[in-house]
Amino acid sequence: MINSAMEIFWRHGYAASSIDQLTTAMGLSRSSMYKRFRDKDGLFQEVLSTYAQRVLKRMNAVQAGTKREQLESLFYEFLPRDGKTARPPGCMLARSCMEMAGLPPASQAVAREGVSGQRAIISKILHDAVASGELAPASDIDGLSWHFLGVLQAMMNLPQAGATSGELRRVVELAMLAWPSVPAAAAPQRSGKRRSSSAGPGEKLR
Repeated sequence: MINSAMEIFWRHGYAASSIDQLTTAMGLSRSSMYKRFRDKDGLFQEVLSTYAQRVLKRMNAVQAGTKREQLESLFYEFLPRDGKTARPPGCMLARSCMEMAGLPPASQAVAREGVSGQRAIISKILHDAVASGELAPASDIDGLSWHFLGVLQAMMNLPQAGATSGELRRVVELAMLAWPSVPAAAAPQRSGKRRSSSAGPGEKLR
């Protein structure tokens, strides 16, 4: 039932999805829909929350040997698959953000919470990279998390504009150039070249 309503909202957006379309897709009468979900906004909140939870679960499931590889693999996870898919194109969260001004306040909150959850996962990867030494402590985690969130949204939405999987892989490669390199630690001096504090002027170290 939720999946059926999700397809309608995902494909048409909140404003363009009618009660008749939703009740027909779910196999409910108007009275049954209002009794269970209160109104169209209540249904949309449950649908969008369900969608967001699925996306966040999928993001959290991506693992790799290093944090940089984990982030890169996360982007590739959302590349369009070969062949046709029954699901609507793009990201429902991104579509909802585009409609933000027309959404009721409670639905706006659900949309923002979902996007914040995506960014929080990316931010955690970056913070973990700092902790493991993959990123310098002074790295701009806030700016990087917004940058990489934009890349994730590109993976999910640019196929609608005609971007191919190969082109999107190139987008990921270029986007990962923003991952700051860690300055190489200064090489320690060899002990044989150090002057002993007890050696007098002109004396050579043995």
